[in-house]
Amino acid sequence: MTTIDDFITLVRDELGLEVTPADADRSLDEVAGWDSVHLLALAGALERATGRGLVLPDLLEARSLAGIYQVAVAT
Repeated sequence: MTTIDDFITLVRDELGLEVTPADADRSLDEVAGWDSVHLLALAGALERATGRGLVLPDLLEARSLAGIYQVAVAT
């Protein structure tokens, strides 16, 4: 996973949410179908995809999919 588009594809494939790159900067509460359980599932998928552990408190502070992506690529 090297780009935000790759990340959005991962979100669609792993979580089954119909998101597009246009949704990346929306607040998570504005993303159709999003709930807190998705964050945990996405964290596991990101760890598998990147081969690195993520810091859960950093993920919890993210306010958008782009924020989650930033945490994932910065870790």
